[in-house]
Amino acid sequence: MLKRKKIPPILSEKNLIILAKKDSQFFAPIYKKYHEQIYRFVYQRMDREEDAEDITSQVFLKALINLGKYKFQGHPFSSWLYKIALNEVNQYYRKNKNQRVINIQSEQDLKVIVEEAGCEEYDNEKKKALLNGLADLKEEKLALIEMRFFEKRSFKEIAEILGITENNAKVRTYRVLEEMKKNML
Repeated sequence: MLKRKKIPPILSEKNLIILAKKDSQFFAPIYKKYHEQIYRFVYQRMDREEDAEDITSQVFLKALINLGKYKFQGHPFSSWLYKIALNEVNQYYRKNKNQRVINIQSEQDLKVIVEEAGCEEYDNEKKKALLNGLADLKEEKLALIEMRFFEKRSFKEIAEILGITENNAKVRTYRVLEEMKKNML
């Protein structure tokens, strides 16, 4: 009979990760802590719930397998998981040659993008141009727009997920907005 090790009740995330690197049984609390938010992140980019579940499972499997390679670099552990999730979503679309899905929760999200791009008015024509522009964006540019405007993430969070500086996240996001503005005019 396999004996489960007891997890001390109060462990910092860093200590839990160190233990999980040595013994995969300690990965369970990490999984429980992050599963829901990683699933939502993936589902936001998918058309089908089943695909989101499969990809989320793949994210945690890869995280467990590669946990030994994870290094503390001043970013939250969740950033590493989000990076894996984003790579898995992108790989899914490349492999299946499906059209990338953009789940927009509200009309307000679109209006904010139009305003941020510096356009004065928002009408059906601008909305159509914006949706077409979003559909044409490359994966990394679309990820910036999704995280910033649809998921309401700070530039700091975006930077941590993408492994770039906060300033770089701002610059890249506003460059994408400029590109989209040209397409909407």
